[in-house]
Amino acid sequence: MQIQVYGRVQGVGFRYYTQKKAYELEIEGFVKNKADGSVFIEAEGIEKNLNEFLLWCHQGPTWARVKEVKFQEIPPLNYSDFKIK
Repeated sequence: MQIQVYGRVQGVGFRYYTQKKAYELEIEGFVKNKADGSVFIEAEGIEKNLNEFLLWCHQGPTWARVKEVKFQEIPPLNYSDFKIK
């Protein structure tokens, strides 16, 4: 799944907390900041955990102010862990 998160999501620990949540939910993939101020995530895991992860992305960490989340399904890329890029 590809997820793009918009709002005040850079400079608030979003990537760190995304990685922490991914580890909790056994999600693999990565998270990175984009030049437009958004955060981009690729995530793989079991559907139940991905749904919970996606719900978390709509709120993010305490200091974040998520305005919009876009996502789309993509074929699995077989990640082995979850990295911050």
